[in-house]
Parts: sequence; structure tokens; C-alpha cells
Amino acid sequence: MLIHNPIQPRNICALVTRFHLYCSPASPPFCLPPHSVHLLSAEVPDLHSILLLHAGAITSGHSSNPFLAAKLISLYASLHRPELATDVFSSAVAKNLKDTFLWNSIIKTHFSNADFTVSLLYFRQMLAAGVPPDQFTVPMVVSASAELLLLVLGSCIHGSSIKNGILNGKCSGVGSSLIFMYSKCGIIGDAFKAFDEISERDVVAWTALIIGCVRNGQSKLGLLCLAEMHRVGKDGGTKPNSRTLDGGLQACANLGALHEGMCLHGFFLKTGSGWSASVRSSLLSMYAKCESFEETVLAFDELSEKDTVSWTEVLAVYAKKGLLIECLKLFLAMIDSGVEPDGVSISCMLLGFTNSSCIHGGKAFHAIMLRKDFEFSKPVISSLLMMYCKLGQLDAAETFFGCIHLQSADPWNLMICEYEKTGMDIKCLDLFREMQFNGLGANVDQNTMVHVFSSCSKLIALQLGQSLHCYTIKNFLDDEDYISNSLVCMYGKCGKLTLARRVFHNTKRNVITWNSLISAYSHLGKSSDALSIFNQMLLEGVKPNSSTLLSVLSACSHMAALDLGKWVHGSIKEMGLESDVTLCTALIDMYAKCGHLKSSRALFDSMPERDVISWNAMISAYGIHGDAKKALEVFREMEMSGIKPNTVTFLAALSACSHVGLVEEARRLFLRMKDCGISPTLKHYTCMVDVLARSGNLLEAEAMILSMPIQPDGGIWGALLSACHIHSNVEMGECIAKRAFESDPENDGYYILVSNMIGSDGRWEEVEKLRSFMKSRGVTKRAGWSSVELGGGIHVFTVGDKSHPQSKDVLVTIETFHRHFEECSIEYTVEEYASIL
Repeated sequence: MLIHNPIQPRNICALVTRFHLYCSPASPPFCLPPHSVHLLSAEVPDLHSILLLHAGAITSGHSSNPFLAAKLISLYASLHRPELATDVFSSAVAKNLKDTFLWNSIIKTHFSNADFTVSLLYFRQMLAAGVPPDQFTVPMVVSASAELLLLVLGSCIHGSSIKNGILNGKCSGVGSSLIFMYSKCGIIGDAFKAFDEISERDVVAWTALIIGCVRNGQSKLGLLCLAEMHRVGKDGGTKPNSRTLDGGLQACANLGALHEGMCLHGFFLKTGSGWSASVRSSLLSMYAKCESFEETVLAFDELSEKDTVSWTEVLAVYAKKGLLIECLKLFLAMIDSGVEPDGVSISCMLLGFTNSSCIHGGKAFHAIMLRKDFEFSKPVISSLLMMYCKLGQLDAAETFFGCIHLQSADPWNLMICEYEKTGMDIKCLDLFREMQFNGLGANVDQNTMVHVFSSCSKLIALQLGQSLHCYTIKNFLDDEDYISNSLVCMYGKCGKLTLARRVFHNTKRNVITWNSLISAYSHLGKSSDALSIFNQMLLEGVKPNSSTLLSVLSACSHMAALDLGKWVHGSIKEMGLESDVTLCTALIDMYAKCGHLKSSRALFDSMPERDVISWNAMISAYGIHGDAKKALEVFREMEMSGIKPNTVTFLAALSACSHVGLVEEARRLFLRMKDCGISPTLKHYTCMVDVLARSGNLLEAEAMILSMPIQPDGGIWGALLSACHIHSNVEMGECIAKRAFESDPENDGYYILVSNMIGSDGRWEEVEKLRSFMKSRGVTKRAGWSSVELGGGIHVFTVGDKSHPQSKDVLVTIETFHRHFEECSIEYTVEEYASIL
């Protein structure tokens, strides 16, 4: 009877000395030890029993038996002891160097234990020993190449398999592994080619192809493959298994394809195939991602075992819909069932508080998290910050952020973006700078950089923006579309159009890039250039979107480009955007500024919905056309419709009164602002001063300026100065001029007004002095310009500029008109002359 010490020895050699030999040295070379019959059993023995068998093999001289060695290697692999399997292989391979089965065993051992690099090293040794791989070797080494993303090596093995006849079209295992390798490396086209090389396709090959499509973002293609597999299976071919159906459900979830997912569900119920726990979980996930509330709950109730993932799936559906009570009930049921919530489930709860706008409940849950010592993982911290920010509790978010001692970039990125969204641009830039000092600069994402550039744009912080541009180049972020578009916007807002164009030309342009450049030129008043860029955009075949059309309509309004504006209107109709309130408002403004007030009103009346901006545009349209009564009628209609006027509404109405001198109506409007809870801004005061001064109430206008709670600017003094010139009050005009010069010393309009005013009084010496004073300050008179729309293009003419290619022809035509008028002895007023031209 064999007696042994039950204490597990440290190594095989220690066992060898303790056991009696099972076979005599004269035994046949392939005789197995008596106890080795247990190796043929389906049950996997424990480690100690395997060590006993291994020791017996060594003492009996059968350690080099290829069958015994391969079986021992397999057993050690199943117990995750690849080092012991390697010992067995090393002792057996010397006498069985050409045994492919033995080599396959050691390769499989390391492959199954995720030692992919080691398995490939043994494959290299196998080839070096001249041992040909077979149909069992190739799938393992190809899969190992896939796990390590070694596409070149996998392709070489593919070629070698074809050359050696291993991939003969009937070996589905080899073909399936190649499909897996190519899809894992992101080459889905080559995966299809490998699939086409298989003549007899089994469920593994189909499943590898379907899952490969899904993992590479080709979920629709994956569903088409599943449908084709089902079609072929009707004729006695391969039918999908649970893993195939998992892939199909994941594809439906990715696409939000509820109908197709329900069809798969019906297929399970009808055939009973693949109705496993994993399929049930995938079904729940699919319904949850498709936001099918009732089906999600039913699929959840059908689960026999509910883990944290399944509870979280349903919790996420409730949270997205803002069903807070249901979230709380489910969360408590989850805890009562003995399932501990993880970071994802807690994040779903916080999302529920966010979407239900329950800040008090969110704060209470935060307190419970602290009391119960719940996990504060990265997703939980981000969800807490998001909850406080979205619910307007930025102070609470700042407090919580200050308490975080976690070296993670996500909370920093979130707070930086939130500061920019709420207009706290200085804090946004300060926090970004602090993030760099804390060594988290490498983790700044694209979205954060977009918000940082936006803050620079709003603060006109050009130097800082250029530094950040260098930062993006250094960190290889400048090639991203979002970054390039933000740079174009930033340079445009800062007035550096040359730099904006340079970025524009050095990036991959999409419609947003074009929009950024057009908007930059339009923002700086260079409407002609903006329209030229738009024409170039169309020539390059880029289709404009609603944002493009808004910028172009703004430029058309500024240039009075009616024909182009009508073309944009037609494009809006073709794109089906006629009900877009923003675009319709821009069209109202464009038609009004191009002199087509009737078109503005017709468009306004046809709008199914109007917001306060639409009403403001219509009031302003009547105002700029001098029809103040109509403007006030629209104002009253707006109030009757239930739309509350804002600051811009009152500004448009006051401006309309200013144009025609409706003093009393302007007074009533100005007083009504307080009734509506609106505090007058500097622009409102400027309109009131203008309407009072134009009507001759100069002293009252001056008194209003001096009594304002706001510091007056050059614009309001300029309005009073213009009125002094109109009413020939030179003495008061000179006093007001001094204040205007102090407020805005670079405005050439004030100097010209004063010059004309004292010139009309015959004081030419003072006019010369004023011009010298203007020159000493470096103020130059801006050249006047005009434009004409002809043949689908905008032609701009500036005083003294002869750069237009047809300037000579224009001058000849004007001279011809002038001679004709002299010959006819016709005297025209300035307005009549202009209308003829």
C-alpha cells in the first residue's frame, strides 16, 4: 500500500524521493503507471493528486511519454499553473521534438491563461524546430495575435496557412480565428474576406463575424449578417447560438433598434434556442438602451438571478425618465435583496435626482452616501458634480470639488466647462491653469479645450489664446476638428482674421469650420468678405446648415444683399426649415433692412410660433422704416398674445419713437419698463436722450444724462451732440463735445460733427485747430463705402479706392451722367441724384 505525507511538497523532485516506482526499468517504453488511468477521467483532480501522478511518471521513467505529458500539461493549465505545465513540457520535448500535439498543449496552456506573448514565443520555437503547425495550432496563435493587436503577425500566419493547405475552406476553426483577429484589429473588410474563404461555415464563424461588426461600430451590418445566417439556417444550415444572439441584441441596443430587438426576442420564444442567462441579460440591456420602459421591467422580472448589472439597467431607465419615486423604491429593493450598490448604480440614482430637478433630495442622498460610507468612485464624483451644476447649485459644486482628493481629470474638466457655460470665464481660465500646475494637463479632453477657447474669445484674451494654441500643438490636439473650429472662432472674435484664415487653411474643413470663419468675418462687420467665403463654400460642394444660413442672413442684412437673401430663403424652404423660429426671425430682419417691409410682415404673419425675438425683429423692422405707429401696434399685439417684453423689446420700441419724434409715447414706454421689472440700460437712456434732444428738449436730455445711475459713454453724449448740431445750439454743443471726446477719443464722428457745427458758424480758424487736434490724437476719418448687388455678386466701393476691376468704367459712366445733366440744365437734389444712380 502506498503511503504518503499529506502535506503538499514544494516541488516535484521532493515527491519523487517519497514514492515507490510503479514500473521496473524493463517496462515497455509506453507503459503507463497504474494510477495514470485517472488521467482518462473527465473529472479534473486536485493539484495534489496531479503532483502524485506527475511524480509517479518521473519515477517510472515515463515523463517523456507524449500522451502523459500532454495530459499533465492540460491538467496544470486547468488549475492555472502554467509554470508546472512548462516543467512537464521541458522534460518531454527533447524526445518528442516533432510531436505537434505536445507543442499544441503548451501553446494552449499559456493561451488559456492569457499569457499570449509566451504562447507566441513557443509557436516561434515550434517553427524553429521544424514542427509544422496544424489546424489546432493556428486558431490559438492567431487569436493570441489578435489579443496583442499584432495585425502583421496574424496576417503572416494567415498567408502561411493558405500556403501549407491548413486553410482549405473546410476548417472553420482556422477561418473563425482569422475573422476574430481582423475584426479585433479593426480591419472589418479583411474579416469579411476571411469569412468568404470558408466554404463550410459553422456557428462559430458566423458569430465571430457578427460580433466583429458590432465591436467595430458596424451594428447595422452585424444585424444584416445575422439575418443572412437565419436565412441560410432555414435550409438546414447553421442556426444561431446564445453567443450569436448576444451579439445581435447588442447591435440592436447600439442602434436603438427596438423593433429588430423585439423580433429577436420573438425568435427566442418561438425556437427556444439560446435562451440562456446571458441572453436574458442582453435582452434586458437592449430594452433599457432602447428606453422601452415596460419591456425593460418585464425582462427584469423574468431574470431568475438579478446581479448588480441587471438592477442598474432598470435603475438607469427610471433615472433617464426622471421617475424619482420609482428610482428610490428600486434602489431600496436592491439593497434589501442583498445586492450591494456599486458606483454605476449610485451614479444612476444621482442622475434621477438631476432629471427630476430635486436638489433637496439630491443633497439628502449625498448625506446618506457619506453616512453609509458608499463608494465615491470617479463616476460617482462626476455625477455629484453634474447634479449640483445642472440644478444651479454651483456653490455646492465648488465646495464638493474643493474636498476631492482624487488625482483624476474628470472633475476638473467638468468644472472648467461649467464655469464657461455660466459666464464665469475668468474662473474657467484660472481653474484650467491650476489643473496644469497639478500635473493633470495631459488628461485635458477636447471638450474642455473648446470651452477654454470660448472663454478666451469672450474675454478677447488674445495672448492667452495664442499660448493655448501652442499648448494644443504640443499635445497633438490641433488636428482635431473641434479644436480647429474653436481656434478660428477665437482668432475671429479677437479681430485676428489673418490667423483665423491660417488655421482654417491648415485644417480638415467641415461645415462647422466654414461657419466659424463666416461668423468671424460677419461679427467684425466684414459682411462682403463673409459672403465671398460663403460662395467659396458652395463652390467646394459643402452643404450649408442652419447655422451657416443664420450668419449669411446677418451679412445680407448688413450689405442689403436682397437677391442672395432670397436665395437663402429658398434654401431654407428646400431644407424643410420653414418652421425654424430663429431662421424666420433672421429672414424678417433681412427683408426689412433690404427695404422689403411687406415681405417681413408676410413672413411674420405666416409663422406658426413666435418667440420674443421674432416680435422684437418685427417692431425693429417698422422702426427702421420710420413707421413708429405700426411698431407700437405690434408691441401691443405682443403683450396681448401673452409674450412678456424684454429689454430688447423696449429698446426697439424706443428707437422707433426716436426716429419720428414721438416724445410722449417714448416717455410712457420708458416708465413702463419699471412696471415690467426691467432696469433701463445705457442703450435705453441713449434712445430717450435722442428722442428728447431731437425734439428740441436739449436741457431735459442733458439733465437725464447727468441723473443716470449708469456712467455715460460716448454714444449717449454723441446723440446729444448731434441734436445740438441739428438745432444750431453751438454753445451747448461745444460743452457736450468735450465730454464726448473724453468718453470716446478715437471716434471720428464726434470731431466731424463739431467741425461742421462751428464751420456753419463761420469760425474756420477753429475748424483748422480742431483738425490739427484730431491729427495729433491719431484719429483719421473713416472712408465711406457703398455696395451694389449685381449678377449674384456684391460689389463694394470705397471713397478714393480704385482697386475694383471696373472702376474706370464706373467713373466714365458717372462723368457721362454729369455732362448729360449739365447739358440739360437740370438741377437735382442729393436724394434725386442718388436715386438716379
